[in-house]
Amino acid sequence: MAVSGSGYAEDLRLARDLVDMAHVLSMERYRALDLRVETKPDRTPVTDADQAVEQALRAALRESRPDDAILGEEYGGDRAPGRQWILDPIDGTANFLRGVPVWGTLVALAVDGRPVVGAVGAPALGRQWWGALGEGAWTTDARGAEPRRLEVSGIRELSDASLSYNSLKGWQEEGRADDLLRLSDCVWRTRAYGDFWSYLLVAEGALDVAAEFDLRPYDIAALIPIVEEAGGRMTSVAGDAGPWGGSALATNSHLHGQVLTMLRSED
Repeated sequence: MAVSGSGYAEDLRLARDLVDMAHVLSMERYRALDLRVETKPDRTPVTDADQAVEQALRAALRESRPDDAILGEEYGGDRAPGRQWILDPIDGTANFLRGVPVWGTLVALAVDGRPVVGAVGAPALGRQWWGALGEGAWTTDARGAEPRRLEVSGIRELSDASLSYNSLKGWQEEGRADDLLRLSDCVWRTRAYGDFWSYLLVAEGALDVAAEFDLRPYDIAALIPIVEEAGGRMTSVAGDAGPWGGSALATNSHLHGQVLTMLRSED
C-alpha cells in the first residue's frame, strides 16, 4: 500500500492494530454459551464482549494517544473539537449474539468532527477494510491476503443500481416507508444487508446505494473515510456531511444527487 504523506498513515496503522486487538477478544466470546446479554435503555442489546472490547480499545488509546478525546457506544463521550477517536466495539450485536457472522469492530479518528481515518474488521467473515484521507481505501478478502484497493461502481442510472436499506422497520419508524418503496421502484435490485456491511459493499462497488435511519456517530464514523476514499459519497439522508445527522446515505457519488432529491421530496 502506497503512503501518500497525508499525515494520517500512523493513525491508520493504529486504527488497524486496534481492530486486530478487538478481534481477539470478540472471537473468544462469539457463540459462547455463557455470553452475558443485557438490554440498554434504547432497547438494543449489549453483551459482555461489547463492554470488554471497548474497555480494551480505550485503554490502548489512553496509552498511545493520551491527548485525544474518545467517544464510544458503551462508555459514552461527547463530540469534541480537535482529535477524537470514535468506537463501536461490536457493530451488529444482535447478529453477534445470534451467531450470524455479519458483525464487526469500527474504529474512527475524527478531526474537528470530520472522520479522517476508519478501520473496520469482521473477524467471523475473515475481512478487514480501512481508509484514511489521502491514503485510499483498502480491503483484505481473507486473512493473509494481499490488500486490494477499493473503488466504487460506475453505475450512473438508478434503474441499474443495487440498493441496501438495512431494515423496513427502520424506515417505517421514521415515517419514511413510502420513500423507500418509491426509491425501490426506481432501482434494479433491493436487499437489506444491514449494519456496517451495506456501506462497505458500496465502497467495494458491489452495491450502489445504501441508506438507513436511527444512527449514532459510532455507527458510521469509521465508514465515511472508507467510502469517500473509494470514490463514493456519504452524508445524512438530509445531505449533511459527517456522522452527526442521525441517518446515512452512501452512494457511488454518481447517484447521490438523484437519491437525495427523491428522499428530500417528502421532507
